[in-house]
Amino acid sequence: MSSATLPAPATRLSPLILACLGATWFVWGSTYLAIKWALVSFPPFFQMGTRFVAAGLVLGLFAHWRGAAWPTREQWTSAFVLGALMLGCGYGATAFAQQSISSGLVVAFIAVVPAVVALFELPYGLRPSRLETAGITLGLAGIVLLTQGEGFGASGGGLLAMALACTGWCAGSVWAKHGLPGGRKLELAPGAAGYASQMLAGGLLLLALSWGAGEQPTLPPDARSFACWVYLVVAGSLIGFSAYMLLLQRASTALASSYTFVNPVIAMVLGVTVGGEVVGGGEMLAAGIVTASVVLLLAGRRG
Repeated sequence: MSSATLPAPATRLSPLILACLGATWFVWGSTYLAIKWALVSFPPFFQMGTRFVAAGLVLGLFAHWRGAAWPTREQWTSAFVLGALMLGCGYGATAFAQQSISSGLVVAFIAVVPAVVALFELPYGLRPSRLETAGITLGLAGIVLLTQGEGFGASGGGLLAMALACTGWCAGSVWAKHGLPGGRKLELAPGAAGYASQMLAGGLLLLALSWGAGEQPTLPPDARSFACWVYLVVAGSLIGFSAYMLLLQRASTALASSYTFVNPVIAMVLGVTVGGEVVGGGEMLAAGIVTASVVLLLAGRRG
């Protein structure tokens, strides 16, 4: 859908926007653990490629059943550009990095997304409001506090992969909303057909990377790994990614990126309830700071 024809961002949070925020906050917060467990049987590019091809086929068939038109050549071009940036760079590089760096460091990188998005929006004459700036700053402070004490064992390749993931995701998020630098719009097919084409394009690119890297999945897969892969297809891609793309269309990019502050808190909760970890007073304080940052982002959203 061309950003020129998008509805203006709502001044109130509609039930649809709230549902999309919930999906990106809570569903995506659980996917980092699922990615890590799925890596036991599915290498990073293969895991992400098959995940998005499967989700794209399901969503595409649903769109066809609802009578959606097949994307045009220009819409497919946009799907490949955004798929390469957001899925190839964003998801592929993140899964690659999780092989060699701690989840805490992955979260710290992802938490920088709202600030990097704000930088990418500067050429379009957009600057975060004072409350959004305060929310971004407070959220980063909360993430730093949350990751204190983590074992940040890292590799140079993992760090480079996360830098690439963050840059590609932010560029794709901004260009999907505002168009390419210079004014050309990136027009996806409307609704589910557009999300499906982007998933298919990004998934095929990731599978090409998997083939080039010589990845080999473990067959038959570990039962937990396969269950995590299915969860990533349904919850992470069909629900979470579609919700994020809708937020980019109907809300500010700062609000759409607020998941980066909530996801670490969800990861912490899962670590306690699933992984048997112990949370101290510092982590609880960090969770409170992160919550306050999201409140500021909600209050200061543009439009």
